[in-house]
Amino acid sequence: MSEQSTGRLYGVGLGPGDPSLMTVRAVEVIAGADVVAYHSARHGRSIARSIAAKHLREDHIEEPLVYPVTTETTDHPGGYRAAMEEFYEQAAARLAAHLEAGRTVAVLAEGDPLFYGSYMHMHKRLADRFPTEVIPGVTSVSAAAARLGTPLVEGEEVLTILPGTLPEEELTARLAATDCAVVMKLGRTFPAVRGAFEASGRLAEARYVERATMEGERTGALADVDADSVPYFAVAVLPSRIGSAHTAEPVEPSAGDGEVVVVGTGPAGPLWLTPETRGALAAADDLVGYTTYLDRVPVRPGQVRHGSDNKVESERAEFALDLARRGRRVAVVSGGDPGVFAMATAVLEVASQEEYAQVPVRVLPGVTAANAAAARAGAPLGHDYATISLSDRLKPWEVIAERLRAAASADLVLALYNPGSRSRTWQVGKAKDLLLEHRSPDTPVVLGRDVGGPTESVRTVRLGDLVPEEVDMRTILLVGSSQTQWVRRGGDGDQVVWTPRRYPEA
Repeated sequence: MSEQSTGRLYGVGLGPGDPSLMTVRAVEVIAGADVVAYHSARHGRSIARSIAAKHLREDHIEEPLVYPVTTETTDHPGGYRAAMEEFYEQAAARLAAHLEAGRTVAVLAEGDPLFYGSYMHMHKRLADRFPTEVIPGVTSVSAAAARLGTPLVEGEEVLTILPGTLPEEELTARLAATDCAVVMKLGRTFPAVRGAFEASGRLAEARYVERATMEGERTGALADVDADSVPYFAVAVLPSRIGSAHTAEPVEPSAGDGEVVVVGTGPAGPLWLTPETRGALAAADDLVGYTTYLDRVPVRPGQVRHGSDNKVESERAEFALDLARRGRRVAVVSGGDPGVFAMATAVLEVASQEEYAQVPVRVLPGVTAANAAAARAGAPLGHDYATISLSDRLKPWEVIAERLRAAASADLVLALYNPGSRSRTWQVGKAKDLLLEHRSPDTPVVLGRDVGGPTESVRTVRLGDLVPEEVDMRTILLVGSSQTQWVRRGGDGDQVVWTPRRYPEA
């Protein structure tokens, strides 16, 4: 059948509910259509039809597409998904019959047709067979922000749109990680959605909008909403933080709202951050840390950044705790995991002093260098392993040497942090000699440098071939045990290193 002999399919966005928010193009398309289709529940009432009612003519052919179910409870033998799939196929077939007869079909959709809209199910089944045009509409997200009268997202902030039907734990993680958010599809999902806002620490910021631009509209604080009163056509909103929750001005001492959160940024950039860490960084009034690590954190208006040298950990910890005593929310930024040779210990040591005993301190984990390098190489940490720092700045070399001998004689895989620097050039050579007393020269050693960064290099060498001069402060060494395997997969494939989980009997 030629294109000229078929009708044209339109997906018509009607906006959030107020008929005056329909676009001129939407009105034109409805006026020119032969067939007007719209979805409805079994009761037959259609919100989409009610929005467009004054533009419908008596000679319009109306096609109500009535859902067989509106919840996931059904006696269909294939369950809810099968019932809905069957419905969409039948509805598409009805519209296709009109299109094949040369009639123009306008499918009405609340909001925007391709934004959580039912029209998309018709689009996917018909758009490749018939000429199609989608008319965008104002979404409920935009309507909710307008009704709240507050910026939804600004500057470099990130907006996340979430369906309330997600599991509560997933919602919690996503709300903790984002700057701004809108959660759709409330109704029966509201208790879990509210729980997610509370668990993510964002409930105080959250707003509620019900039936935006429609009769019965309601707005307010999410925390004040009665769960039994929430309809499906409601959204939860985390608006822009800029100019609201943060201020760059110093604050007077408060009754104890301040806290210190020690966060790990992982070995490199944003890909290594956990959702919890992202949330803590976004919520902080002040960021304190080594300048190199602070540079990994996006600049946010209103936040104050306090960068310092890498060798003033105690002073940095004391400074952060003093800010928190004045009511500031402080994130102490550390590389990797803050509890592994990093800032958590320094902060907790100072926080244990009597003058800081009332300051809340939390430690959030991050991806540590050993895990990052091990993942790149394969699974060298698949069995028992020991983590040792080769830096003798805070402990004598004799202690390091004794621990190396003990771990090596116990046949543990070794993760060696802080192997060398401009001022420490001999430790790797000494460590190699000690390990060769207990390990074969063929033992694989993974050298992971700047893992996740722009100059990343991960390679494996024999312990006997390790060149100490090639190791610097940005490198971590993973030294295999007697059981660690070093193989090339697929002949000419990538080399992988892994340590079996099963250890041989004595």
